[in-house]
Amino acid sequence: MARIKVLGGTGYAGSHIVAEAVERGHEVTSYSRTTPAAPVEGATYVTGSVFDDAFLTQAVTETDVVIETLSPRGELEGKLEGVVDKLADLAQDAGIRLGVIGGAGSLLVAEGGPKLMDTEGFPSEFLPEVRTGEALLKALQARPEQLDWFYVSPAAGFGAFAPGQATGTYRVGGDVLLTDEQGNSFISGADLATAVVDEIEAPAHRRRRFTVAY
Repeated sequence: MARIKVLGGTGYAGSHIVAEAVERGHEVTSYSRTTPAAPVEGATYVTGSVFDDAFLTQAVTETDVVIETLSPRGELEGKLEGVVDKLADLAQDAGIRLGVIGGAGSLLVAEGGPKLMDTEGFPSEFLPEVRTGEALLKALQARPEQLDWFYVSPAAGFGAFAPGQATGTYRVGGDVLLTDEQGNSFISGADLATAVVDEIEAPAHRRRRFTVAY
């Protein structure tokens, strides 16, 4: 059993990770601004602000891994980099593993590029979030060896707009976007959570980014 803390544990990715980890017998605590309308039985919920140093410190205390699932929107727009940088400092000092859930925009569409976000037709309104996600990855890559981290880029079609179903299966890639035979790139919230908890239980991507899709 691992002790897992999820920052943003009531959001789309975070709530799926909380549910999957509890189902598999782990000790799970969610950290968010508010409690969910339908909490996961067996999970613990803590509310507060990520701009509160004590709140972040609590998230890395008495745990084996902390997973950051926040989106750079609303009050976090332009500020998530600073929050994750502070979280990484705390995780490094505590000697725990840090997982970050990012986006697909910085993945290459093929070996040698270009990045998905640089392709024709990529929605410009998503570029600020994508660039934040890429900045978080680069910051982790520049971190000293003492910090054990992993970064997950879900498939391009990941989100509450297309929740999908739990299949229990997924494919794993590196820095190149995974697509199916029709060129689609998708992963459900439940199966993304399965991949994340699998990585926690059997680490295979230490200090690396990986992507998951069907």
